[in-house]
Amino acid sequence: MGAAAAVGLAACGAEKATGHHASAEATGKAGKDAAAGAPPKKAVTLIGDGSTADTGKQPNQPPAPEPLEPGQTPPQFVVFSWDGAGEVGTGLFTRFLDLAQQHDAKMTFFLSGLYLLPEGKKHLYRPPNNPVGASDIGYLTDAHIKDTLACVRRAWNDGHEIGTHFNGHFCSGSGSVANWSPEQWRSEIDQAMSFVTTWKTNCGSTEGEPLPFDYRKELIGGRTPCLLGQEQLLPTAAALGWRYDASSPGGTQTWPTKKQGLWDYPLQGIPFPGHSFEVLSMDYNILANQSKNSTQGMTSRYAGWRQQATQSYLAGFQRAYETNRAPFFIGNHMETWNGGIYMDAVEEALKQIAGRPEVRLVSFRQFTDWLDAQDPAILGKLQGLEVGQAPTGGWNTYLKAA
Repeated sequence: MGAAAAVGLAACGAEKATGHHASAEATGKAGKDAAAGAPPKKAVTLIGDGSTADTGKQPNQPPAPEPLEPGQTPPQFVVFSWDGAGEVGTGLFTRFLDLAQQHDAKMTFFLSGLYLLPEGKKHLYRPPNNPVGASDIGYLTDAHIKDTLACVRRAWNDGHEIGTHFNGHFCSGSGSVANWSPEQWRSEIDQAMSFVTTWKTNCGSTEGEPLPFDYRKELIGGRTPCLLGQEQLLPTAAALGWRYDASSPGGTQTWPTKKQGLWDYPLQGIPFPGHSFEVLSMDYNILANQSKNSTQGMTSRYAGWRQQATQSYLAGFQRAYETNRAPFFIGNHMETWNGGIYMDAVEEALKQIAGRPEVRLVSFRQFTDWLDAQDPAILGKLQGLEVGQAPTGGWNTYLKAA
């Protein structure tokens, strides 16, 4: 690697350290700051090469969940999640962090580990059943790695969850994740963990704030590329102590159950206005039905497609909200497909959902905490409700009988 390339790598996340998580020096300076009248800085314990840090309890979290009382109406949970979670110059990561902040929403960001690995270091990635350094989603520029790091820091400090979308996103051929063994999934996870926790080393950076969390404790779930390979992933995820998986290839709007010991959070079939069939609650699946997998369809159709996507999300929400109160899961990609209409649709849907009585916009981690706090008998009653089925006699009667 030449000198110019080395300089570029050093730019990855090498912004001047500021804020509550500036450096290990913050701990030592806390007393001096207090004496000078400045607010004390949060203690930071750097991990490894300083790419990540233990900064204590995650801020901006809801109160500890409590079990439903017999007869109590369950909340309507809605989880907006993002596959990849990279900032590639579109401003979409920041756009939705701002939107979430405005509406007191928490989300889950499934970070692709390769988004923190410079292309000049791609030889470090050894994907199962694929050539060294291969990736079907490519690598980010050094500037985009820096921007992604800044957004991930903010996301965690704002109270959002950082999950994983693994690394190379292989969905076809012999190298597809659909064909990976549990041992190969372990290799993929270990590498994703390494790319997140050693970004400073890989970027050649000695500066820049660490990611403000211990990723080995933060990471409790993910979503596989193209919703493939879940059955082989789950034994490994369970062995690692993960608590949920969001990789099921399509499910219904019912209350979740566990699969191989983990909560199973599928994308869900939801009403698709103008059609007799339902569509999966993810932007790409709506696109596939509108522009036949083309990400640059007919521009004359954009306005109609945007409205259709928005109404599909709202119809899925409304069906659950008015009947079984099953959690509603929406999957997204930070992409400008078909002129960005899917980003507009999910923003409009969030705005219309937020603030309604008994609605909680949460991350998968927060929803998992709530599920684990519930009486199994109550959960069993909730899980017994079918799609669009309201509780017999109302919630007071139905759950009181649990």
